[in-house]
Amino acid sequence: MPDAPLSRRLLAEFLGSAFLTATVIGSGIAASTLSPGDTGLQLFENAAATAAGLFTFILIFGPVSGAHFNPVVSLVDATFGGLRRRYLLAYVPAQVGGCIAGAVLANAMFSLSAISISTHHRASPAHLLAEAVATVGLLLVIFSLARTHRGERAPAAVGAYIGAAYFFTSSTSFANPAIDVGRMFSDTLAGIAPASVPAFVVAQLVGAGLAIGLIRTLYPDLTPEEAKDAVLPHAEPAIS
Repeated sequence: MPDAPLSRRLLAEFLGSAFLTATVIGSGIAASTLSPGDTGLQLFENAAATAAGLFTFILIFGPVSGAHFNPVVSLVDATFGGLRRRYLLAYVPAQVGGCIAGAVLANAMFSLSAISISTHHRASPAHLLAEAVATVGLLLVIFSLARTHRGERAPAAVGAYIGAAYFFTSSTSFANPAIDVGRMFSDTLAGIAPASVPAFVVAQLVGAGLAIGLIRTLYPDLTPEEAKDAVLPHAEPAIS
């Protein structure tokens, strides 16, 4: 974890969360305008922009805060000792505030009302199952890389995973309680109705709990040398 002071970390988490949410919502608005009536193409455009955005935002803010942008990532990192518990309590409000700011910014950039409460209800049983699965997968990507000392691959891997999860989950993979809250404030393609948010958050927390167990089972007390010997010889070259 970076050694930056907490104030810089929180600014990085706020800005990264804001950029991420602005990308998700803004690309959704653009997709609706560019490809009216073609849901598949809209989803592809939204997913591609989000995946590319995540890649770059993790590169920008990772050296400062770890580029969590997500309370469940911070929670799991604190569980494994990578983030101080008191920092966790500060990260979450910064992430939520950043996501709300990003939603307002996206609305404004497309000449919409700065705040428009979403009417897109999503909390069906299938959606909630999808959110638990999406969250487990995201956390496995992040912490398997961290525990096997391949963290330099995280920007590409996380972007690729989220881009794929837009399509293989019925919920389009929010996997992030902070972005659940932010996306309430935009009644657009990427929005979520406030009534759906509590169930989404619970599903994501369930996914986080499952992920903690899986990570501990798959990577128990792995030393750096064991990780290098076991994993790196079979991996693709690292991104420079």
